[in-house]
Amino acid sequence: MSTTGSALVERALAIAAAQVPDAGAVALVREVSEAVVRWANSTMTTNGNTVERRLSVVMLVPLEGGTGAGVVTVPAPTGLADGPEGDAVLTDAVAGAVQAARRAGPARDAAPLPEPAGPADAHWDEGAEDTSTAVFARLAEELGASFRPGEASFGFADHRVTTTWLGTSAGVRRRWVEPSGSVELNLKDPSTGTSVWGGEGATDIATVDVAALVDRLRNRLPWGARQIELPAGRYETLLPPSAVSDLMIYLAWSMGGRPAQEGRSAFSRAGGTRVGERLGDLPLTLAGDPAGAGFADLAYTPVLATTYSGDEVSVFDNGATTGRVEWVRDGTVATLAYPRAAAAEYGAPFAAPTDNLVLTGGEDATLEEMVASTGRGLLLTCLWYIREVDPTTLLLTGLTRDGVYLVEGGEIVGEVNNFRFNESPLDLLRRATEAGATERTLPREWKDWFTRAAMPPLRVPDFHMTSVSLGR
Repeated sequence: MSTTGSALVERALAIAAAQVPDAGAVALVREVSEAVVRWANSTMTTNGNTVERRLSVVMLVPLEGGTGAGVVTVPAPTGLADGPEGDAVLTDAVAGAVQAARRAGPARDAAPLPEPAGPADAHWDEGAEDTSTAVFARLAEELGASFRPGEASFGFADHRVTTTWLGTSAGVRRRWVEPSGSVELNLKDPSTGTSVWGGEGATDIATVDVAALVDRLRNRLPWGARQIELPAGRYETLLPPSAVSDLMIYLAWSMGGRPAQEGRSAFSRAGGTRVGERLGDLPLTLAGDPAGAGFADLAYTPVLATTYSGDEVSVFDNGATTGRVEWVRDGTVATLAYPRAAAAEYGAPFAAPTDNLVLTGGEDATLEEMVASTGRGLLLTCLWYIREVDPTTLLLTGLTRDGVYLVEGGEIVGEVNNFRFNESPLDLLRRATEAGATERTLPREWKDWFTRAAMPPLRVPDFHMTSVSLGR
């Protein structure tokens, strides 16, 4: 029988205490059960189910001049035999983490491990939860019924259930289960070459209405019947929630407090940071919240678990309770990400990166209503291949994909060529003139790392298309 994650954590902590009694220790086991299905040219091609379990050991070792941190991650053993041989994997992991800590030297983010916020989780000793390809039953039925001659359907669906056990030498014992998933689909019209994309994120794939998703995309295919060539330039542009999410995720990933304090980020200014600075006229709030920020499907467990230290997070903070963070509040920069040590250094509140993002503060208008009120402009579908150009301004570059449409007199009159764009999400918040209704959405670029997002469509009066991109 497979050893539970909690048993591995407890044994690793016991070995750590025996090897280096005066060190702090963190043991983290993550088991990921994942099911996937893929289709191409309106034919199901592949499906599968995998399970991966990994153990991470973090050792916080007293050194001359401070405390060093070392981390080792290994495939977690599925069983533990009695005696020293059965503990070999755990013993080697602890020893490797101790060695790494001593080589690294004193860490600037050193801090005592957080004390438990309460007793051990009631489900601490339970095993992992899993998923299987059975979750795609509704998707397969609706998708199969949607295939049509003369139309090509391509797509990918993913569902994973992650079970995590976190234990620390300070007494934290937390177990949680987080499901996540996504469905993304392309329809292509071979006669025109036009391609349309749509996607949805969901913790329960059975809730995704694939038939409705296909209908929405099919209604857009005729927009490609008229092909229009436009040059690079600045255009009034409507960004749908998916495109907005990809930009706001990168914004949130860039809100480290230390880089801002040290003058090396877009949130730096003379003598401090941009916290308190008004960005634009719209009262937009960008928040992350373990409770879901009004979207139950976005909830995540309010405890920090990390295997690396950086400007935004620290291994010394493992087990810390986290809560709602408003990165931008009513159009003003409100919070930057600080590990506890950096927060103490700069006199700022502790704030860890969040596992969801919700942008609110717009009106109730749908994207369709915003199109209807547009004199002349572009409507995007999604963005991809996003890369950073300049961290001091948060300038990003990327490409449009799967449909850019020209709007004239409140109607879509044709499909235009793709573009490369150069924009800063920070500047977009300054320049946006309209935000619509916030809805659950799926990031196109970052969905492999971040699926919990809810965003409104945005109107930007002068979105910068820097060059024409080949292809539709």
